[in-house]
Amino acid sequence: MAESDTKKPFDTGLLAAGRRGGLSRIELVAGLLSLTWLGLSLAILAGSDSAAEGGAFGTVVAVLAVTLPVGLIWVLAQGARTARMLREEAVRLQAAADALRLAYLQQQQGPGLDNRPSMEKRIEDLARAQRETQDAIATFATRRDRAAETAEAPVPVRAGGQPPAPPPAPPRPARVASDPQPKLALDGIPEEVPPLTTEEFVRALNFPENASDRAGFRALRRALDDRIAAKLVRSAQDILTLLSEEGIYMDDLQPDRARPEIWRRFAQGERGLPVSALGGVRDRSCLALTAARMKQDPIFRDVAHHFLRQFDRVLVEFEAVASDQNLTDLAETRTARAFMLLGRVTGMFG
Repeated sequence: MAESDTKKPFDTGLLAAGRRGGLSRIELVAGLLSLTWLGLSLAILAGSDSAAEGGAFGTVVAVLAVTLPVGLIWVLAQGARTARMLREEAVRLQAAADALRLAYLQQQQGPGLDNRPSMEKRIEDLARAQRETQDAIATFATRRDRAAETAEAPVPVRAGGQPPAPPPAPPRPARVASDPQPKLALDGIPEEVPPLTTEEFVRALNFPENASDRAGFRALRRALDDRIAAKLVRSAQDILTLLSEEGIYMDDLQPDRARPEIWRRFAQGERGLPVSALGGVRDRSCLALTAARMKQDPIFRDVAHHFLRQFDRVLVEFEAVASDQNLTDLAETRTARAFMLLGRVTGMFG
């Protein structure tokens, strides 16, 4: 079905119409008008003696009066023929463009094209694998404990048919006796998670470089486990995905670097000209595309404002414990570049 649709525009006969020879309707009409004009002109000149009385000048005028209209008729005929050929060529080009577009859409919908999973999909796969591993360990340990508790030896029967006295039951652990519902064998897992370090936080905001960036994925998982950092990471991921739909990627931006003290002044609540250096994105096409998307797409606008609020809120806490080098590293992350781009578009930096 798809193959027939793709080839159909080229089987319409338009190419054959452009190649066939012979006289078209336009040439036939032009020839008929020319013969009619020549017949009338010769009849008029034959019945008049003005050309002979006028000498050479009269002859020239008579020839021009006869030939000029004929030439004009054929000029108009050639113009009409050229216009017809241009229309047919436009139809053929449109048919070829439709066929290419249909083939491209079929290729896009074909299986096996999307071999590059998104960052969110990779993170979900890793988290799913980690949960399955933990569930398998917990299931194995629970089954082993339960089997050890319920294992019983076979009871031999005496010749008289009376079974021997059962052996005394082994004492149960105090934990089971005091707790009516036994716990799963996960007591060895520590309940307290070490706090997120500034280096891990900055590394997470830059996101993993590629699928083999284990340190980046480890820092990203640590940040997603942190309640405050996870909100910023998820909002940054959402806005970066929406910006990529416009062909805007943070790796392509080269914003002007702002000094760490400017970031501190912004985190401490200062606005206007003193912190305007934070809007160091100079790419006009990215700024224009982002501003247009902000005006036309309310979903994009809501996601952008949510991301700006989350970044501003986290920056206040991060600045209090970060060194100048930490702030410099933060400014180089993809999340900070998105903040600088959106902050300049929304006029946040004055």
